[in-house]
Amino acid sequence: MNSTPAPQFAVVGLAVSDLAASIAFYRRLGLAFPDGAEQEPHVEAVLPGGLRLALDPDSTIRSFHPDWRPPAGGGRTALAFRCADPAQVDAVYEDLVGAGYHGELKPWDAFWGQRYAVMHDPDGNGVDLFAPLPDAAA
Repeated sequence: MNSTPAPQFAVVGLAVSDLAASIAFYRRLGLAFPDGAEQEPHVEAVLPGGLRLALDPDSTIRSFHPDWRPPAGGGRTALAFRCADPAQVDAVYEDLVGAGYHGELKPWDAFWGQRYAVMHDPDGNGVDLFAPLPDAAA
């Protein structure tokens, strides 16, 4: 029997084209990055539960891997932020769109029982906003 523990999921990493723009977007969603992070070659924010979101500028990645190129085409990565209630989904969506970020799908009541909306961060990654809908039976 192997007594070595399995690797633990710990970090979601995003390659970003504009670190300052990405930090501004995720700060608007409540993530805390250190002051001056915009000038760093790699930054992380600790998420609830201990996971971390790491942002690496394309230029930093290329400095270690000169042949690396950013992915072309649509992103296949999405992050999801749980809101306190359906009204907060609407409010956060409107705040981000009002700040100039791309709203992919306006808030709607999804058949799976959540208020849901989809944004794009500055690099086109999907960022979902959701909250449980009030129980219709209650």
